[in-house]
Amino acid sequence: MTATAKSGFGDWLTLSKARIQSVSLTGALLCAWMASAGTLHLIDALHLSIGLTAMSCASAALNQIIEIDIDGMMARTRDRPLPTGRISMHQARAFTAVTGIGGAIWLAAFLNPLTAWLGVIMLITYCFVYTPLKRVTALNTVVGAIPGAMPLLIGWAAAGQGLSRMSGIIFAILFLWQFPHFLAIAWMYREDYERGGLKMLPNSSSSSATARQSIHYAIALFVISLSPVLIGFAGKPYFYGAVTLGLAFLACVIQFSISHTEKRARAVLISSIVYLPLLLALLTWDYSQLRAG
Repeated sequence: MTATAKSGFGDWLTLSKARIQSVSLTGALLCAWMASAGTLHLIDALHLSIGLTAMSCASAALNQIIEIDIDGMMARTRDRPLPTGRISMHQARAFTAVTGIGGAIWLAAFLNPLTAWLGVIMLITYCFVYTPLKRVTALNTVVGAIPGAMPLLIGWAAAGQGLSRMSGIIFAILFLWQFPHFLAIAWMYREDYERGGLKMLPNSSSSSATARQSIHYAIALFVISLSPVLIGFAGKPYFYGAVTLGLAFLACVIQFSISHTEKRARAVLISSIVYLPLLLALLTWDYSQLRAG
Protein backbone atom coordinates (compact mmCIF):
# COMPACT_ATOMS: atom_id res chain seq x y z
CA MET A 1 0.00 0.00 0.00
CA THR A 2 1.35 3.41 -0.85
CA ALA A 3 1.40 6.26 1.60
CA THR A 4 -1.79 8.35 1.53
CA ALA A 5 -1.07 10.62 4.49
CA LYS A 6 1.97 11.99 6.21
CA SER A 7 3.11 9.91 9.17
CA GLY A 8 3.53 11.44 12.59
CA PHE A 9 5.58 10.52 15.63
CA GLY A 10 2.57 8.74 17.10
CA ASP A 11 2.42 6.46 14.07
CA TRP A 12 5.99 5.31 14.67
CA LEU A 13 5.14 4.66 18.31
CA THR A 14 2.19 2.57 17.14
CA LEU A 15 4.36 0.67 14.67
CA SER A 16 6.80 -0.02 17.52
CA LYS A 17 4.01 -0.94 20.00
CA ALA A 18 5.75 1.43 22.40
CA ARG A 19 3.47 0.81 25.38
CA ILE A 20 4.20 -2.90 25.33
CA GLN A 21 7.93 -2.23 24.95
CA SER A 22 7.96 0.02 28.02
CA VAL A 23 6.45 -2.76 30.16
CA SER A 24 8.85 -5.39 28.78
CA LEU A 25 11.85 -3.13 29.32
CA THR A 26 10.88 -2.41 32.92
CA GLY A 27 10.69 -6.14 33.64
CA ALA A 28 14.03 -6.74 31.89
CA LEU A 29 15.74 -4.02 33.95
CA LEU A 30 14.39 -5.51 37.19
CA CYS A 31 15.72 -8.92 36.14
CA ALA A 32 19.12 -7.45 35.26
CA TRP A 33 19.28 -5.79 38.68
CA MET A 34 18.41 -9.03 40.48
CA ALA A 35 20.83 -11.11 38.37
CA SER A 36 23.64 -8.68 39.20
CA ALA A 37 22.82 -8.95 42.93
CA GLY A 38 21.98 -5.27 42.99
CA THR A 39 25.22 -4.11 41.38
CA LEU A 40 23.94 -3.34 37.88
CA HIS A 41 25.85 -0.37 36.45
CA LEU A 42 23.90 2.49 34.96
CA ILE A 43 25.77 2.20 31.68
CA ASP A 44 24.81 -1.48 31.38
CA ALA A 45 21.18 -0.60 32.09
CA LEU A 46 21.38 2.00 29.32
CA HIS A 47 22.86 -0.48 26.83
CA LEU A 48 20.15 -3.01 27.73
CA SER A 49 17.48 -0.37 27.25
CA ILE A 50 18.78 0.63 23.82
CA GLY A 51 19.45 -2.87 22.49
CA LEU A 52 16.31 -4.57 23.81
CA THR A 53 14.03 -1.70 22.80
CA ALA A 54 15.45 -1.72 19.29
CA MET A 55 14.95 -5.48 18.85
CA SER A 56 11.47 -5.37 20.37
CA CYS A 57 10.47 -2.51 18.06
CA ALA A 58 11.78 -4.51 15.10
CA SER A 59 9.69 -7.50 16.15
CA ALA A 60 6.56 -5.37 16.50
CA ALA A 61 7.05 -3.64 13.15
CA LEU A 62 7.84 -6.86 11.27
CA ASN A 63 4.73 -8.46 12.76
CA GLN A 64 2.62 -5.63 11.36
CA ILE A 65 4.33 -5.87 7.98
CA ILE A 66 3.48 -9.57 7.77
CA GLU A 67 -0.09 -9.03 8.97
CA ILE A 68 -0.94 -5.86 7.07
CA ASP A 69 -3.82 -7.62 5.26
CA ILE A 70 -5.27 -8.93 8.54
CA ASP A 71 -4.88 -5.59 10.31
CA GLY A 72 -6.78 -3.94 7.50
CA MET A 73 -9.78 -6.24 8.07
CA MET A 74 -10.08 -5.91 11.85
CA ALA A 75 -11.77 -2.96 13.52
CA ARG A 76 -9.23 -2.71 16.34
CA THR A 77 -6.24 -2.56 13.97
CA ARG A 78 -7.46 -1.08 10.68
CA ASP A 79 -6.34 2.42 11.74
CA ARG A 80 -2.73 1.36 12.26
CA PRO A 81 -0.18 3.26 10.16
CA LEU A 82 0.50 0.46 7.65
CA PRO A 83 -3.11 -0.38 6.64
CA THR A 84 -3.90 3.33 6.32
CA GLY A 85 -0.71 4.05 4.40
CA ARG A 86 0.54 6.69 6.84
CA ILE A 87 3.77 4.71 6.92
CA SER A 88 4.79 2.98 3.70
CA MET A 89 5.94 -0.62 3.50
CA HIS A 90 9.34 0.59 2.32
CA GLN A 91 9.71 2.80 5.39
CA ALA A 92 8.54 0.00 7.69
CA ARG A 93 10.98 -2.52 6.20
CA ALA A 94 13.87 -0.07 6.54
CA PHE A 95 12.89 0.66 10.15
CA THR A 96 12.75 -3.06 10.90
CA ALA A 97 16.14 -3.76 9.37
CA VAL A 98 17.87 -0.90 11.18
CA THR A 99 16.37 -1.60 14.60
CA GLY A 100 16.60 -5.39 14.36
CA ILE A 101 20.18 -5.63 13.12
CA GLY A 102 21.30 -2.58 15.10
CA GLY A 103 19.75 -3.87 18.32
CA ALA A 104 21.42 -7.29 18.02
CA ILE A 105 24.81 -5.73 17.30
CA TRP A 106 24.38 -3.29 20.18
CA LEU A 107 23.60 -6.04 22.69
CA ALA A 108 26.50 -8.20 21.51
CA ALA A 109 29.00 -5.33 21.44
CA PHE A 110 28.13 -3.55 24.67
CA LEU A 111 26.76 -6.37 26.85
CA ASN A 112 27.41 -9.96 25.79
CA PRO A 113 26.65 -12.37 22.92
CA LEU A 114 24.03 -14.25 24.98
CA THR A 115 21.75 -11.22 25.17
CA ALA A 116 22.02 -10.73 21.39
CA TRP A 117 21.32 -14.42 20.73
CA LEU A 118 18.24 -14.36 22.95
CA GLY A 119 17.08 -11.20 21.19
CA VAL A 120 17.40 -12.89 17.80
CA ILE A 121 15.47 -15.93 19.07
CA MET A 122 12.76 -13.58 20.36
CA LEU A 123 12.41 -11.87 16.97
CA ILE A 124 12.44 -15.09 14.94
CA THR A 125 9.92 -16.98 17.09
CA TYR A 126 7.58 -13.98 17.29
CA CYS A 127 7.60 -13.02 13.62
CA PHE A 128 8.31 -16.25 11.75
CA VAL A 129 6.73 -18.90 13.99
CA TYR A 130 3.99 -17.32 16.13
CA THR A 131 2.73 -14.81 13.56
CA PRO A 132 2.07 -17.31 10.72
CA LEU A 133 0.64 -19.85 13.19
CA LYS A 134 -2.13 -17.38 14.06
CA ARG A 135 -3.65 -18.18 10.66
CA VAL A 136 -3.35 -21.95 11.20
CA THR A 137 -4.05 -23.08 14.77
CA ALA A 138 -5.37 -21.83 18.09
CA LEU A 139 -2.21 -23.24 19.66
CA ASN A 140 -0.41 -20.14 18.42
CA THR A 141 -0.83 -18.60 21.89
CA VAL A 142 1.43 -21.28 23.38
CA VAL A 143 4.16 -20.47 20.88
CA GLY A 144 3.64 -16.72 21.19
CA ALA A 145 4.13 -16.84 24.95
CA ILE A 146 7.78 -17.84 24.40
CA PRO A 147 8.99 -14.62 22.72
CA GLY A 148 6.59 -12.74 24.98
CA ALA A 149 8.57 -13.87 28.02
CA MET A 150 12.00 -13.61 26.39
CA PRO A 151 12.73 -9.98 27.44
CA LEU A 152 13.07 -11.12 31.05
CA LEU A 153 15.73 -13.66 30.05
CA ILE A 154 17.50 -10.99 28.02
CA GLY A 155 17.47 -8.73 31.07
CA TRP A 156 18.86 -11.49 33.26
CA ALA A 157 21.61 -12.30 30.76
CA ALA A 158 22.55 -8.61 30.57
CA ALA A 159 24.16 -8.92 34.02
CA GLY A 160 26.85 -11.11 32.47
CA GLN A 161 26.30 -14.09 34.76
CA GLY A 162 24.50 -16.29 32.23
CA LEU A 163 21.16 -17.85 33.03
CA SER A 164 20.10 -19.68 36.20
CA ARG A 165 17.23 -21.50 37.89
CA MET A 166 15.80 -18.19 39.01
CA SER A 167 15.82 -16.82 35.49
CA GLY A 168 13.90 -19.92 34.42
CA ILE A 169 11.33 -19.34 37.16
CA ILE A 170 10.84 -15.69 36.18
CA PHE A 171 10.52 -16.76 32.54
CA ALA A 172 7.88 -19.32 33.56
CA ILE A 173 5.95 -16.70 35.54
CA LEU A 174 5.65 -14.39 32.53
CA PHE A 175 5.04 -17.33 30.18
CA LEU A 176 2.05 -18.55 32.22
CA TRP A 177 0.74 -15.05 32.95
CA GLN A 178 0.25 -14.38 29.26
CA PHE A 179 -2.44 -17.05 28.83
CA PRO A 180 -5.25 -15.64 30.99
CA HIS A 181 -4.19 -12.16 29.86
CA PHE A 182 -4.37 -12.87 26.13
CA LEU A 183 -7.30 -15.28 26.34
CA ALA A 184 -9.32 -12.45 27.89
CA ILE A 185 -8.32 -10.17 25.00
CA ALA A 186 -9.07 -12.89 22.44
CA TRP A 187 -12.52 -13.46 23.94
CA MET A 188 -13.34 -9.75 23.98
CA TYR A 189 -12.33 -9.37 20.33
CA ARG A 190 -13.29 -12.86 19.14
CA GLU A 191 -15.53 -11.57 16.34
CA ASP A 192 -12.83 -9.20 15.16
CA TYR A 193 -10.22 -11.97 15.14
CA GLU A 194 -12.61 -14.22 13.23
CA ARG A 195 -13.15 -11.44 10.69
CA GLY A 196 -9.38 -11.29 10.21
CA GLY A 197 -9.12 -15.06 9.77
CA LEU A 198 -7.07 -15.64 12.91
CA LYS A 199 -7.39 -18.98 14.71
CA MET A 200 -7.79 -17.95 18.35
CA LEU A 201 -9.13 -20.26 21.08
CA PRO A 202 -12.40 -18.33 21.65
CA ASN A 203 -13.12 -18.64 17.91
CA SER A 204 -12.56 -22.40 17.77
CA SER A 205 -13.96 -23.35 21.20
CA SER A 206 -16.77 -22.39 23.51
CA SER A 207 -16.54 -19.63 26.10
CA SER A 208 -16.48 -22.35 28.77
CA ALA A 209 -13.41 -23.95 27.22
CA THR A 210 -11.63 -20.59 27.08
CA ALA A 211 -12.47 -19.92 30.73
CA ARG A 212 -11.31 -23.39 31.81
CA GLN A 213 -7.99 -22.88 30.06
CA SER A 214 -7.59 -19.55 31.84
CA ILE A 215 -8.21 -21.22 35.20
CA HIS A 216 -5.64 -23.94 34.52
CA TYR A 217 -2.97 -21.42 33.62
CA ALA A 218 -3.86 -19.13 36.54
CA ILE A 219 -3.47 -22.05 38.96
CA ALA A 220 -0.13 -22.99 37.40
CA LEU A 221 0.94 -19.36 37.65
CA PHE A 222 -0.03 -19.26 41.33
CA VAL A 223 2.11 -22.33 42.05
CA ILE A 224 5.18 -21.24 40.09
CA SER A 225 5.03 -17.73 41.58
CA LEU A 226 5.87 -19.25 44.98
CA SER A 227 9.01 -21.00 43.69
CA PRO A 228 11.40 -18.12 44.51
CA VAL A 229 10.71 -18.76 48.19
CA LEU A 230 11.51 -22.47 47.84
CA ILE A 231 14.98 -21.79 46.41
CA GLY A 232 15.77 -19.04 48.93
CA PHE A 233 15.58 -16.16 46.47
CA ALA A 234 12.70 -14.49 48.34
CA GLY A 235 11.31 -14.58 51.85
CA LYS A 236 8.05 -14.31 53.78
CA PRO A 237 6.99 -10.83 52.58
CA TYR A 238 7.13 -12.01 48.99
CA PHE A 239 5.39 -15.27 49.88
CA TYR A 240 2.43 -13.57 51.51
CA GLY A 241 2.25 -10.96 48.77
CA ALA A 242 2.41 -13.55 45.99
CA VAL A 243 -0.32 -15.62 47.65
CA THR A 244 -2.56 -12.56 48.00
CA LEU A 245 -2.00 -11.37 44.43
CA GLY A 246 -2.33 -14.87 43.02
CA LEU A 247 -5.61 -15.62 44.79
CA ALA A 248 -7.07 -12.25 43.76
CA PHE A 249 -6.09 -12.86 40.14
CA LEU A 250 -7.44 -16.42 40.25
CA ALA A 251 -10.73 -15.13 41.68
CA CYS A 252 -11.17 -12.83 38.67
CA VAL A 253 -10.49 -15.72 36.30
CA ILE A 254 -12.98 -17.96 38.11
CA GLN A 255 -15.61 -15.22 37.97
CA PHE A 256 -15.12 -15.09 34.20
CA SER A 257 -15.57 -18.87 34.01
CA ILE A 258 -18.90 -18.55 35.85
CA SER A 259 -20.20 -15.58 33.86
CA HIS A 260 -18.88 -15.20 30.30
CA THR A 261 -19.46 -11.49 29.92
CA GLU A 262 -17.53 -8.54 28.54
CA LYS A 263 -17.33 -7.10 32.05
CA ARG A 264 -15.79 -10.27 33.52
CA ALA A 265 -13.32 -10.64 30.64
CA ARG A 266 -12.23 -7.03 31.05
CA ALA A 267 -11.81 -7.62 34.80
CA VAL A 268 -9.40 -10.47 34.00
CA LEU A 269 -7.51 -8.20 31.61
CA ILE A 270 -7.22 -5.33 34.10
CA SER A 271 -6.31 -7.60 37.01
CA SER A 272 -3.57 -9.23 34.92
CA ILE A 273 -2.11 -5.81 34.13
CA VAL A 274 -2.10 -4.98 37.85
CA TYR A 275 -0.85 -8.39 38.99
CA LEU A 276 2.37 -8.73 37.01
CA PRO A 277 4.18 -5.45 37.82
CA LEU A 278 3.18 -5.73 41.48
CA LEU A 279 4.52 -9.28 41.67
CA LEU A 280 7.84 -8.39 39.99
CA ALA A 281 8.23 -5.25 42.10
CA LEU A 282 7.55 -7.25 45.26
CA LEU A 283 10.05 -9.91 44.23
CA THR A 284 12.71 -7.26 43.55
CA TRP A 285 12.08 -5.48 46.84
CA ASP A 286 12.08 -8.68 48.93
CA TYR A 287 15.27 -9.86 47.25
CA SER A 288 16.94 -6.55 48.09
CA GLN A 289 15.80 -6.90 51.71
CA LEU A 290 17.27 -10.39 51.96
CA ARG A 291 20.58 -9.16 50.58
CA ALA A 292 20.62 -6.21 52.97
CA GLY A 293 19.86 -8.48 55.92
